[in-house]
Amino acid sequence: MKLGRKIRNLRVARGYTQEELADRCDLSRSFISQLENDQVSPSIDTLERILRVLGSDLKSFFASDEKREKIVFKVEERVPMYLDELGIKGYILMDNIEDKSIDPKLIELVPGAETEEEEPHEGDEFGYVIKGKLELILDNKVYKVGEGDCFYYCADRKHKIRNPYKNNVKFLWINIE
Repeated sequence: MKLGRKIRNLRVARGYTQEELADRCDLSRSFISQLENDQVSPSIDTLERILRVLGSDLKSFFASDEKREKIVFKVEERVPMYLDELGIKGYILMDNIEDKSIDPKLIELVPGAETEEEEPHEGDEFGYVIKGKLELILDNKVYKVGEGDCFYYCADRKHKIRNPYKNNVKFLWINIE
């Protein structure tokens, strides 16, 4: 089980940024980031504090789910990502899967919106623009990606996505471990 992924999924489902979660738990944002990327392990007290803020507890968090293969993920099962204040509407497409190696999201950015810049991390990222166009920024280099285009890169450099255009952009974004 990936502890960090479970915590990140709970945080996103609650609509918290890493900074908001850190503030509510009296921790640093960098600690939350490291925890979500499985680079550090929390003490039991710290984990209980984080889970309490995220509306869970140790028993629920570690309860073993029935092991069965899930093939179809229905629209109504999507987990919304509450980032409206940033002009981002998103959905986690596959939730409650412990050992998945991909994390697909459906994202829509309003004109002028951009994702937070992510620090370099493990894995790769893939995107497919369904509607509109966007800019992918990798270490300050800008790549223009249009409708029907896709992108793929190693996430070992700073990266973010923005919509400097006049229309919404909708794209599939997949993190691959």
